[in-house]
Amino acid sequence: MQSDLPKVLHTAGGRRLVDWVLDAARAAGVERLVVVVGHRADEVRAALSDQADVSFALQTEQLGTGHAVSMCRDGLADHDGPVVVLNGDMPLIRGESIGALLDAQRQESAACVVGTARTEANVGLGRIIRDESGEFVRIVEEVDATPEEAAIEEINTGLYAFDGLRLWDALSRVETNNRQGQFYLTDCAEILLSDGCRVIASCSLDISEAMGVNTPEQLAEVEASLSGA
Repeated sequence: MQSDLPKVLHTAGGRRLVDWVLDAARAAGVERLVVVVGHRADEVRAALSDQADVSFALQTEQLGTGHAVSMCRDGLADHDGPVVVLNGDMPLIRGESIGALLDAQRQESAACVVGTARTEANVGLGRIIRDESGEFVRIVEEVDATPEEAAIEEINTGLYAFDGLRLWDALSRVETNNRQGQFYLTDCAEILLSDGCRVIASCSLDISEAMGVNTPEQLAEVEASLSGA
């Protein structure tokens, strides 16, 4: 982002990126919000200190998305119910989309519902692998994908609804046997599937909702979308 400011505190549409995400979660009925902080953690804590329903989990090492989510376990130790996982730099995510995944998780008694979307502009995004009957098989990160898998247009948006207890169990079994040597949250879906649990890939999101902000150019795109330009 060419800035010392933590990414989620950059503004678009007159608000910080993370505020858009937190409000979308609230609109979906999420009552406990845990923000994982790492880079310049004190600044993020201070910026959100006036939001009583927000707590924080510290990730001191950047070991991957699965590691980041596992930092929330202690803070949610008394929680028995679904857990939604969101990225703090996705300000276009809608409360309706989060709510739809939560509804699917409850109605299907699913261990995991993966929010997906379709796009030809799939570079850098995890691909959704399905079997011949259309059921979810796994998520493949682009760096680990074969040429055939890389051509798949259904992508992982980074939005999930998990059964909480099953999430923590799956995270404890995630390994780093990938090219980046990181703990991928995406592996949880495949682990749960191998346990015989119900895992759903729900292609119900618009690709714009998956737009993360990693560069000034992407911030400008999000700004234009939020302003209706």
